[in-house]
Amino acid sequence: MKTYNVVAAIIIKNGKILISQRGYGEFKDKWEFPGGKIESGETEENALIREIKEELRADIKVTHHLCDVSYDYPEFHLDMHCYICSLISDDIHPDTNIEKANVFVTEEELKDYDFLPPDIEVVNCLKAYLSNKGEVK
Repeated sequence: MKTYNVVAAIIIKNGKILISQRGYGEFKDKWEFPGGKIESGETEENALIREIKEELRADIKVTHHLCDVSYDYPEFHLDMHCYICSLISDDIHPDTNIEKANVFVTEEELKDYDFLPPDIEVVNCLKAYLSNKGEVK
């Protein structure tokens, strides 16, 4: 089974978390955290900075590692490395060929979105992180 190593950014701005809706492929219309595949020779952090620059036309600061999620889809295995990030740019300017929608939501609103299975695990990690920290900053 093929394995994909990917990174995901949990971008927090003004107390809200950025989530993205897929605009293409088998998982179209599902919600996830933005990111993408790690290229050969890249660190996870560099891959994340590059992917967010490509997908959202934004610069981020990778603050720290949140969690790793492994998930078996029927056709492939996914290893996702997730990081808490902040925007350096004032805003995002998404590539609409990649994402259908990007929204900033509160922790409470996360439950209202239809996330991909591995991203549900990330939501749970994020909630545990936020409960220990007390709030989103």
